[in-house]
Amino acid sequence: MTDALKRLSDEGVAIWLDDLSRKRITSGNLAELIDQSHVVGVTTNPSIFQKAISSGDGYEQQLADLAVREVTVEEAIRMITTADVRDAADILRPVFDATDGQDGRVSIEVDPRLAHNTKATVAEAKQLAWLVDRPNTLIKIPATKAGLPAIAETIGRGISVNVTLIFSLERYRAVMDAYLTGLEKAKAAGLDLSLIHSVASFFVSRVDTEIDKRLDALGTDEAKALRGKAALANARLAYQAYEEVFSSDRWADLEKAGANKQRALWASTGVKDPAYKDTLYVDDLVAPNTVNTMPEATLEATADHGQITGDTVRGTYEQAKAELDALAKVGISYDDVVQLLEDEGVDKFEASWNDLLKSTEAELKRLAPEA
Repeated sequence: MTDALKRLSDEGVAIWLDDLSRKRITSGNLAELIDQSHVVGVTTNPSIFQKAISSGDGYEQQLADLAVREVTVEEAIRMITTADVRDAADILRPVFDATDGQDGRVSIEVDPRLAHNTKATVAEAKQLAWLVDRPNTLIKIPATKAGLPAIAETIGRGISVNVTLIFSLERYRAVMDAYLTGLEKAKAAGLDLSLIHSVASFFVSRVDTEIDKRLDALGTDEAKALRGKAALANARLAYQAYEEVFSSDRWADLEKAGANKQRALWASTGVKDPAYKDTLYVDDLVAPNTVNTMPEATLEATADHGQITGDTVRGTYEQAKAELDALAKVGISYDDVVQLLEDEGVDKFEASWNDLLKSTEAELKRLAPEA
């Protein structure tokens, strides 16, 4: 069942699970996935925690203790989520040690309500790193315009970062620039660059969902022929940008000082359209030194019938550019699509966070001791 996952791993793609819950930790399921399914990392986001805590599995005792202490709902959420991340990081610690810090990592996101506030994002990143207190943590910061200087500042302080919600090639280049700026700050401060790691989460399936909707609205044969091509083309051109930046003279100076490359991470790899094969964003995004963070359904589908045939990214750049150019020719604005997706991404995480606040507050009230 795991031959395809092994082949994927052997091709240089780190397999991370895009999910976490208390039950997954305590049942031994996470340890089993690490042992049997080549999982070497975990990513979380507000939506994942909202689903996990709302399900109730394994959280009642901690919630009851927090209710007795009369903590605020925000503090309760931070105590619960950082506890899960800390426990998952401990389970993944052997992977972290074996890969010299590259994998074995767990990501936790800053409060999405701070996405457009640089100073607050940096302060939150520092607080989360302190709360979790594990070297194999990545702090997730969204790649908004306000997020870019926050990424540089956080990296400059020696805190490893997972940059999330990247949709556009222009923004991705700005993210890599922020990472290098952060490393330069860390170097100037005398920090050990070899201990700083980062991934850049480039979102995939949502690009097809939005562009396919616009192609369907056009309804022409020319438009229909472009369905399901934009997301892969966009991600492949992102990898081309990665190759350019991490072969530059600027990077070479940092690499000599011990710095690690910021790996491209393929996020949102669960297929949304049932017309497409369910392993599309795994099979067709195989490239060295990348990460694919998968929902469990995609992980299982890849294990069962994934078709890993080697590198499916390098050598495709000319075709990928032609496919994005073709979208412009039929009247679809790439810039409009990626900006919409970024705005929606922040809004969705904020909505999930607000839902999490409401459901946690209700649980704290339910479990509060009678006066």
